[in-house]
Formats: sequence, structure tokens, C-alpha cells
Amino acid sequence: MNKALILDFGSQYTQLIARKVRELSVYSEIHPYNLPLEKIKALTPGAIILSGGPKSVYEADSPHPDPGLFQLGIPILGICYGLQLIAHHLGGKVEKAPRKEYGFASLRILDRHGLLHGLNDKTQVWMSHGDRLETIPEGFAITARTSNSKAAVIENRDLKIYGVQFHPEVAHTAEGKKVLANFLFRLSGLKVDWNMKSFIEQKVKEIQKEVGQEKVICGLSGGIDSLVASLLIQKAVGRQLYCIFVNNGLLRQGEYENLLQEFRQKFALQVIGVEAQDRFLDRLRGATSPEKKRQIIGRVFIEIFEEEAKKLGGVKFLAQGTIYPDVIESTSVKGPSHRIKSHHNVGGLPANLQFRLVEPLRELFKDEVRSLALELGVSRELIHQHPFPGPGLAVRIIGEVNQNSLRMVREAEAIVLEEVRRARIYNKLWQAFAVLLPVRSVGVMGDQRTYQQVVAIRLVESSDGMTANWYQAPPELLKKISTRIVNEVDGVNRVVYDITSKPPGTIEWE
Repeated sequence: MNKALILDFGSQYTQLIARKVRELSVYSEIHPYNLPLEKIKALTPGAIILSGGPKSVYEADSPHPDPGLFQLGIPILGICYGLQLIAHHLGGKVEKAPRKEYGFASLRILDRHGLLHGLNDKTQVWMSHGDRLETIPEGFAITARTSNSKAAVIENRDLKIYGVQFHPEVAHTAEGKKVLANFLFRLSGLKVDWNMKSFIEQKVKEIQKEVGQEKVICGLSGGIDSLVASLLIQKAVGRQLYCIFVNNGLLRQGEYENLLQEFRQKFALQVIGVEAQDRFLDRLRGATSPEKKRQIIGRVFIEIFEEEAKKLGGVKFLAQGTIYPDVIESTSVKGPSHRIKSHHNVGGLPANLQFRLVEPLRELFKDEVRSLALELGVSRELIHQHPFPGPGLAVRIIGEVNQNSLRMVREAEAIVLEEVRRARIYNKLWQAFAVLLPVRSVGVMGDQRTYQQVVAIRLVESSDGMTANWYQAPPELLKKISTRIVNEVDGVNRVVYDITSKPPGTIEWE
């Protein structure tokens, strides 16, 4: 099948591999390194990529795939740790390098007939390893080296197994995309067929087959993900879809009323509006842990969906706008990676859920969702609105959520967005928002001593939300935002600017 399977061995770059493959118009999926051979065969991949990882292949607790993987006859590309796994399992020798290699390296190409076809000599690559291949397996050839890695690229074209010591998926590797393209197209024979039009056709058929004549409810959050999921399902099953938009009291100023009208009039969705502000705030009372807040909000949403489904009668399916980064950050099932945080779509669901889930966007990255939205007729303005978390402003209040803390963060965020738009940088940013901190500081206002709360401003640039850089905002813009918040938001006397990238931080504070 025209699909690339990526086995995750714990690399920080695994998601980048999947993205780069999709950018080459080939569908890719990430699965855990120990996926059983029978499941791999059932997925019928046309190519397999082994990710990097933080371990050494010779360590007792290092992750290894089923050795039978290398006898399947499916083309395999090993990246960094993946190259070392290939050598380790097929008779080569991997040892600790006398000198670690991190950062840029110059690749000296010895053979351009396979994986390195069309690459320039001494092309720049990105290295990140402490081990190196000392002896290559029988039947393999070294086709490139660096000053520190005598076997930087190895190939066995008979077995269709290839390995690179560097990371072709990162932007620092100048011709990394060309390496991946050579593997996918020249060496594996895959075709260019992954795009949003083909995705829509495929998903509509899948949804129709799965849902049949049954009713589906879909929770709208106000964000683009749940809207696109609804429009896709509506395209598949029409009036069998009932959307539920809950006013949980955690939305931005005036958002509930405006969006409810837009959902019904512009998109012709069947939308049930539910007022539940008090219910959410009552349940959140006393909760300060980020995970606890997310789980409470997720459970209350499900309770409301169950109640509304009971009124409708005969509802068997619950649709959600879960996307790939939600899944990756909420679970560790993809590989030996750590869970970052629960997303209410995937982390707050009860074990005894009454519905079968329909998550048509589960395999998509954010930029792919936006491309899909455009295909479904959503305006560019709505498509490029900044992401808003499913749990709403609850995760922008560090500590307990109450009416007063909501008022402060809501007013502060409105000022941030207003000034960002006025500065004409809204579309340049991935997100811009305010965070209310559980910290009080001494200040002086009107010759009076104050002891009030602190607001943090977060402006970030990103392409997919998986990584992000803090935005180097002009001092004048920060000055305007700070002055307005301190003067206009009662209870706040200090503003700070968050200059943390992702990683090590996440974009949201909770």
C-alpha cells in the first residue's frame, strides 16, 4: 500500500519524520517500536522508517523491534539509532564513539546511485549521536561518511535496507527532504497521492461505512478542529449529525453567542446550544492541578453530551475534533516517549463511555486540518484564527478557576489580541494570549501600595504546534500591552513576558 510506517524509538524528532513524509504527499503513521509483525503486515506499508532514540543499542533496556522486521522484504530506512539497530541486528558492530557528534557535519558522498541520488558533495547534515557504527553488516556498502562517522550512510539495495547516521527530517540538514524522497520514491516505489481531496473522499466513505444510518453527536469547542470534523461528518451523513455547543463559562468574551449564530447560519449545522457555566465552575471549585482540571472539564462535557443524546434518542456515535498532536502529547503508546499532558478529547474520557468515537481528524497535523478546512469551504479568516484550547481559559489560569480569575484573564487576553491585531502581527503568530499566575506582587498605583496578581503574556511562532519559538516582540508593543492590562484589568499590577520556546516548555502553561 502507498503508506510509510514510522516506528518510534523515542526520538524527539519522530513527529517531524511523519510531517516531512506527508509534505512529500505520502501518507505516514507513527507506531510503537515493538509493534508486532502481524500488525505491521496487516497495515501493509510500502516503506518503514526507524526513528532515532536516546538509548544505545547495546544497553540492556534499549528498545528493539522484532528481528523478523528485517526479513519482511519491505524497504527500511533507519535514522540515527535506527541505523545502529540495523547494524546491530544484521551482524554489524556499534560502539561508543570516542567523540560525540552533535550539530552540523559535512557529508562526503561516495555513491550517489541510491539513497543519495542528486545530493551535493559536502552537503550539510545534522548529527545527534554518541555511538557510531564500527563494522557494517555483510552485504552493506558505505555510501557516505563524515569526519567523525566513517559509516554515515549504509545501503543494501538487495535487501532494500538503508541507514543514515544523521537526521534528514530536521531543517538543519540541507538536503534531508531529498534523502527521504529518494527512499520513498526511487527505492520504495511509492507514489504521490496524499492530499486533502483524496483524504476527504477516503474519510467520507469510512464515516458512511462506520456510522450507517445511526445518529452522531459532535461537540463544538469554538475552535477550527471540531468545526472541520463536523463539516466532514456532515458531508458524509448529512442530517444524521447533531452538533452540541456548550457555554462552559470558559470561552472568550462574547464568543458563545457569536459562534452559535455562525455555526447555524453560515455552515447550516444542526446545533444544540447548552448553557452550563455554573455547572463547570461548581465542579472546578478547589481544583488546581492542570491534569485534574482537564479531566473534570472532559467529564462534564461527556455528561452533557450523554444527556443531550438521551433527549435525541438512539445516538450511538460521538464525534470529536481530536488531531494528531493531541494524541501524541496525551499518550505514550506511540513509543518510549513520555506523556506531556492530557487533552480533554483523549485524556478526559471515562472508561464506560456510552458512545463509539468518530475522530476523522485523528491522523492530521494542524496545518493539514487548515488545508482540509479550505477544501470544505471555511473562510481563510476563520481557518487562521489562533488555536484555542478545548478546556478554554481554565488552562490559562494557573490555580483555581473562579468568576474573578476568569474575568481577569478574559480582560487581559482581549487586550493582548486587540494590540496584536493593531500591530498587524496576528497572522504571523501561532498564538497570542494571557496567563493569570497564582502570584501576587507589591506595586504602587495612585500613590497607594497594591498587592495584586501577575499576568504573563505569551506570543509564539510555529508551523504545527509541535515545536514553537517565542516571538521577539517590539518593546513598544509589550509596553502598550502591559500599560493597558495594569490600567484596565482590576486586580493585576504586574505583567511579564514569557520567552520560553517549545521544547522545553509547552505553548500553553497547563
